[in-house]
Amino acid sequence: MKRQSSQQTAPEDADATDLAIEVHGLSKSYGRTQVLRDLDLQVPWGQTLTVLGPNGSGKTTLIKALATLAKPDAGEIHIAGMSTRRRGVGVRRAIGVVTHEPLLYDGLTGAENLRFFARMFALDRVEDRIQFVAVQMGVTDRLDARVGTLSHGMRRRFSIARALLHSPRVLIMDEPESGLDQRALALLEELISDGRQLGRTILMTTHNFERGVELADRIAILSRGRIAHDGVADTYATRDAYERLASDIVQERQVP
Repeated sequence: MKRQSSQQTAPEDADATDLAIEVHGLSKSYGRTQVLRDLDLQVPWGQTLTVLGPNGSGKTTLIKALATLAKPDAGEIHIAGMSTRRRGVGVRRAIGVVTHEPLLYDGLTGAENLRFFARMFALDRVEDRIQFVAVQMGVTDRLDARVGTLSHGMRRRFSIARALLHSPRVLIMDEPESGLDQRALALLEELISDGRQLGRTILMTTHNFERGVELADRIAILSRGRIAHDGVADTYATRDAYERLASDIVQERQVP
């Protein structure tokens, strides 16, 4: 049985809004290929949203646009009430981001990387924060190792630790489970559960259908650059919607 969405009010320091993420008319092209097409999306505070979709549907581009790593061609994105176009610095302070790239420096140790990002956010009690996120992601015994020597899965853990370092109000993750072992997956699931209790909003993409549905309050399916399905996370309803969309795409491609 799926948990019900626990929509919560925004943290006290957020701009006055009921929505953590608000997207209107988002479009993005690379050359002649249009990846996102007039996309609309709203995510309330305290909700965990999983975005599903086939390869090429625009999931990673959506993540990059939300994280201010890609500039939209058209449309507006507001996070915690702030426009990503006009208040990019404020948005980046409000969000934690996990992408396919770890966004870490290979020549630095895990601890040195975390200290670097702590200085970027002007955090207090830096060593306490580092220890806290290191415990969360199970990397305390790798803090003194250079990131470039670590396995893909361990670098992924440090990437998530980096994203959590400044206690973001909104966590945006692109396939965060990629490369994680079972222990790390359990830590990730605990992190998402704890975030829900804290009122943190989480938007994540995944290729793992079952895990995506299990961890989410709500599911959005991205198809041909638009949100084609948006509803409560339910295994049967979501699978039915996903299979219908996949069938429609196949039939379109077969039309001469």
